[in-house]
Amino acid sequence: MTTDAAGLPGLTPSQTVGPFLHLALRWEDGPFVVPEGTPGSFWLHGTVTDGAGAPCPDALVETWQADPDGRFDHPDDPRGAVASSVPGFRGFGRCDTDADGRYRILLVRPGAVPGEDGAMQAPHLDLSVFARGLLDRVVTRVYLPDEADANAADPVLQSVDPDRRGTLVARADDEGLRFDVRLQGDGETVFFVL
Repeated sequence: MTTDAAGLPGLTPSQTVGPFLHLALRWEDGPFVVPEGTPGSFWLHGTVTDGAGAPCPDALVETWQADPDGRFDHPDDPRGAVASSVPGFRGFGRCDTDADGRYRILLVRPGAVPGEDGAMQAPHLDLSVFARGLLDRVVTRVYLPDEADANAADPVLQSVDPDRRGTLVARADDEGLRFDVRLQGDGETVFFVL
């Protein structure tokens, strides 16, 4: 704690959330939202880059998602907590980036969930990034590339400038789904205020 000129307690200076995330925030289940070998599981992977396009080797990526039925086994689900039909489903994954800024999280396809007004939202994942230089995490969404109709009707995705919506849609590839995060600059990922 700091003190002001009169010796009274002042505000502690702001600190960034990195670069020691991979040491202090390790999570036992790590990148496994579901156990390896779960039917229908796939890897969400990508690279976290800074404003200059350089990889962030000490970032932390977290995902939070509904199960394939669009349910959460969590008291904050307004419909009530319901255990998932997918054995071992956790809903949460956490992965620190490697030396090249890459992350990988094993998950299953999320189901659609109701929005605040009751209208259904397109299946998506919530994704948070913690990294050096950030005073708090940044939060975005990952939409599925094969849900064009649902994505076109999603109120959150439709609230984003059409030229930037692509930063929220993953791409299918040989490893699963690729979702790169650009923290700032050209092609910056759209982030949301919580």
